[in-house]
Amino acid sequence: MTWDDIDEIVDALYKRFPGRNTMEIRFTDLHRSIVELDGFKDDPKASSEGKLEAIQMAWWEEFRDGRRR
Repeated sequence: MTWDDIDEIVDALYKRFPGRNTMEIRFTDLHRSIVELDGFKDDPKASSEGKLEAIQMAWWEEFRDGRRR
């Protein structure tokens, strides 16, 4: 899994934190949660605010809809 695998990251985050309101998570905590995921192999320093925001918004949609893809 890399920073560009948004759907895979969101699925893993949703499974690990099923009831978490993603709009209340700081980017620093989101970053840490992603790099600690099993299967995440990308360089932690290769993230950007744009990538974290895209992941947060996709995860928010999962949380808001209450279902997985």
